[in-house]
Amino acid sequence: MAAFPLQTFYQKKRRGERIAMVSLYDAPSARLCSEAGVDALLIGDSMGNVILGYDNTVSVTLNDMMCHAAAVVRGAKASSRPEVPVIADMPFGSYHGGADDIARNGTLLMQTGVHGLKVEGGNQGTLEAVKRLTQMGAPVMGHLGFTPQSSLKFSQTVQGKTAATANELLEAAKRLEAAGCFGIVLEVMPLEVAQRITETLTIPTIGIGAGAGCDGQVLVWHDLAGLSGGEPFRFVKRYADGYALLSQAARDYVSEVHAGKFPASEHGWPMPAEELELWKKESKE
Repeated sequence: MAAFPLQTFYQKKRRGERIAMVSLYDAPSARLCSEAGVDALLIGDSMGNVILGYDNTVSVTLNDMMCHAAAVVRGAKASSRPEVPVIADMPFGSYHGGADDIARNGTLLMQTGVHGLKVEGGNQGTLEAVKRLTQMGAPVMGHLGFTPQSSLKFSQTVQGKTAATANELLEAAKRLEAAGCFGIVLEVMPLEVAQRITETLTIPTIGIGAGAGCDGQVLVWHDLAGLSGGEPFRFVKRYADGYALLSQAARDYVSEVHAGKFPASEHGWPMPAEELELWKKESKE
């Protein structure tokens, strides 16, 4: 399974088959999505915003990632498709130190059972991290465009809107491929830029807010299932209104508890009649 990124990702790109990836954070969701036919699972550091209550992804720690990565791996293995590959984000700061720190952090995350790691950006530091991780045997996916770990420095969300910045993204993608990445996530950029990058690279691209010209797509599970409150991002399509469904379930539960309707007799285990009579008799003595 560890060879999946070097085999199936390339094979799908060569055959022109689209890759459907979902970003999620727990075992039940991993099992559900695996059995639904998802091609790959990503434990994104978006967990900081989506489920941990942080204001950004920078607050996500390596321990956070390790805990949720292990849960997703267990959920995928428990599904009817245990071969589905799992990729984990390396959180902010975990791949920006020295070679020994990068190796140690990458090892800890790989030991959760994931099949690959993802890093953000195309600067020299990231390229060195990609090389170090791949040298030690960890498949690495890149991430360009709007990179959440660097969001505090961006003046606008959409990246590559000018010819100069579009060319910077293209060149960065080439460098990531040369450094050893098996694929690259392209986030929030003009569709023409993402398509040009996709056509230039031999490794697959996974888009999110980057148009249909990528080799695959990724969405956060809570977004596509409608589990997130409020207005979704422009690039999100909701395939269900999970928030409304679960909200109604919670209201129904509260209502039945308050009214004494739950639990009913079928929700418990009565004592056998003869034992009940004996207990009643003994408890009176």
